[in-house]
Amino acid sequence: MAKAKTKKETTEAQGFSKYVRWFWIMFLGGILFIILLFLLASWNVFGEMPDHTVLENPKTNLATEIISSDGKTLGKFYFNDNRTPVGYEELPDHLVEALIATEDERFKNHSGIDARGTLRAIFKLGRGGGASTISQQLAKQLFHGEGSKRTVGRITQKIKEWIIATRLERQYTKEEIIAQYFNIYDFGNNADGIRSAAAIYFDKEPNELSLKESAMLVGMFKNSSLYNPRRNPVGVKNRRNVVLFQMMRNGYISETLKDSLQNTELDLKYTPQSHRDGIATYFRGYLSTFMKDWIKNNPKPDGTKWSLYNDGLTIYTTIDSRMQKYAEAAVEQHMPKLQAEFFVQNTPQRNPTAPFLELDNEEIKDLMQRSMKQSERWRHMKYDLKKSDKEIIESFQKPVPMSVFAWKEGKPSEIDTIMKPMDSMRYYKSFLRPGMMSMDPRTGHVKAWVGGMDYKHFQYDMVKQGKRQISSTFKPLVYTAAIDQLHFSPCDEFPDTPFCIEANKYGNPEEWCPKNSSNDYGGNRTLKNALANSVNTITARLIDKVGPQTVADLAAKLGIESEIPPVPSIALGTPDISVYEMVGAYAAFANKGVYTKPVMVTSIEDKNGTILYQFTPETRDVISEETAYVATKLMEGVTQSGSGARLRTRGADSYRADYREIVTGYPYEFTNPIAGKTGTTQNQSDGWFMGMVPNLVTGVWVGGEDRAVHFRTITYGQGAAMALPIWALYMKSCYADETLNISKEDFEAPEDLSIVVDCSESTGGKTIISDDDLLNEEVPEDLEF
Repeated sequence: MAKAKTKKETTEAQGFSKYVRWFWIMFLGGILFIILLFLLASWNVFGEMPDHTVLENPKTNLATEIISSDGKTLGKFYFNDNRTPVGYEELPDHLVEALIATEDERFKNHSGIDARGTLRAIFKLGRGGGASTISQQLAKQLFHGEGSKRTVGRITQKIKEWIIATRLERQYTKEEIIAQYFNIYDFGNNADGIRSAAAIYFDKEPNELSLKESAMLVGMFKNSSLYNPRRNPVGVKNRRNVVLFQMMRNGYISETLKDSLQNTELDLKYTPQSHRDGIATYFRGYLSTFMKDWIKNNPKPDGTKWSLYNDGLTIYTTIDSRMQKYAEAAVEQHMPKLQAEFFVQNTPQRNPTAPFLELDNEEIKDLMQRSMKQSERWRHMKYDLKKSDKEIIESFQKPVPMSVFAWKEGKPSEIDTIMKPMDSMRYYKSFLRPGMMSMDPRTGHVKAWVGGMDYKHFQYDMVKQGKRQISSTFKPLVYTAAIDQLHFSPCDEFPDTPFCIEANKYGNPEEWCPKNSSNDYGGNRTLKNALANSVNTITARLIDKVGPQTVADLAAKLGIESEIPPVPSIALGTPDISVYEMVGAYAAFANKGVYTKPVMVTSIEDKNGTILYQFTPETRDVISEETAYVATKLMEGVTQSGSGARLRTRGADSYRADYREIVTGYPYEFTNPIAGKTGTTQNQSDGWFMGMVPNLVTGVWVGGEDRAVHFRTITYGQGAAMALPIWALYMKSCYADETLNISKEDFEAPEDLSIVVDCSESTGGKTIISDDDLLNEEVPEDLEF
């Protein structure tokens, strides 16, 4: 018979049972409480949670990417997020392995929450490391950002991360989660996402990253502000080495490889990506305007406007990144030498009004005041800050700290100084500026665009915005009109004697009597020789024969939209025209008389690859194939025996150590057919060179911001010294790069050519003179009829 329990034992049993009961109540209650917390979180009680639609299309700001014709990124448009997503297949294996080994070892085996890691974190109170999986970290990045500092806030935040993480795991594959995590992270220094990070820190695409480079970038996930390779290279190297250790510990790399890589340096190749850095900055400035116009006229399907800075558009352009680099290098090689010589000629000792010539102090004062009122500083103070004119003018006379542009050892640089804004304006006016554009005449595709030498300090684009007097580069249009209308041959001869067009003949109020620059007259010249030597009197005779209106109409058909008044003086290039217009016009000669409007953008896509815009070529027949060919052969004479002949020579390529000597020889030695024309304005303010080969037309202009800024003499102030060297240096680089296939062949002659173009042939040319001509000149004694 069982022994009855004592009262004490009964009491103890009841007490133990009570504890057990409370344990289960607490345990089950805790579980229910946790379930309730999860339910409340999923019901948006602790803040809005993303639904299925949002999870499928998480909202992230994506930069607009500009792609070159050879598939390189030229730059991006963005406000704060320089982010361009990549797919998982574009990530190298060692980059993914580094992330998993360091951030989430069991990533492939859990469904968003790492139970083992969570329990470890709970029992060790977080001292053993966090338990956030990659999915949780992605959830935090995508939908919550920084968490609360309060305990309750941290708990609810973590619950929301767990819920979103599990939803992400159901919504996406493991590979898609990895790719999203790499794309969302901010690596600092405008490096948003792995693609920007690879480009900014190593100048590479993600799939080109080496193992140690991948380890460095993964190491930055811990804290990109602390582990910033520019500010904290030692800390970043140590963190990289931790990543390499984790990769070894997880069996991704050997211990030998780990030890080897840990002893290497970071080997950064810092390449900042901003609107004022990188290549093709002036082209990107033009493209910004192009896109704003396009966005204005092309809304989204829902009627809202596209965002150039946040919608992740992709703009495919015609610019070739290789040719763009060669063009910028040519400018950078020539301009500091030219500028150094200009400074030598315009020291205050030699020129008290430096950098201006032929202006007195009162004229200079007026010019500077006009420039002040046109400046960005004036606009900002007047319209943004609402300052009075008096306050603004006074501010221009107060010294302030600033960084100004300078050529240093032949490279663009900056000088930190204290200067009055008015003095800085005069300082900048002393710099000569370039404009250059290169285009395939057959397609109209613009291959290179250099609107200046430093976009940060000189933002006015001298390719399309700036228009300057084009001088003798306009003469081929006059010759072309004569060939087209009167069937002239390059071998036809004209008297090289003074010539005048009487007053009122073409609406000009006064008699017009142009002079040759050399003031040397006598004998006859073929048209080929006259153009090669830029003889003004013969050009004047031609425009008198065809009429200024014919030439102005031809210019318009060739894509020149600038005003061309139908007066005789246009024959010598008096109109102001842009480099962009001139290259488009010359391209028609190389393209057998067909004008093709320059193309810069081939297509635009949205972030999903849907084509939003595709260009349609704009072409028109302007002159016959024969006329175009004959005009081109005329321009070949410029590089054979005229002002462009230095392209064919080789001299001593020596420069002074201080970069003051620009040209003592011309080390170009081109042997292939080149058609072209130099141009120099009357006071040496503007130097031009237009050069063509069968599949590439390039125009170069060099000059000051104001026409009062120029060389004193034609030695340095001519197009052959100011602009032609840039063309030559650029073409040398293009020819050296055989992948570009720049032509060295002859210009193709039409099958039914009826005009004599080879002046060495026995048929020769005819001497052309009319009774009207005789009334305006003294006939040379040896002139034969």
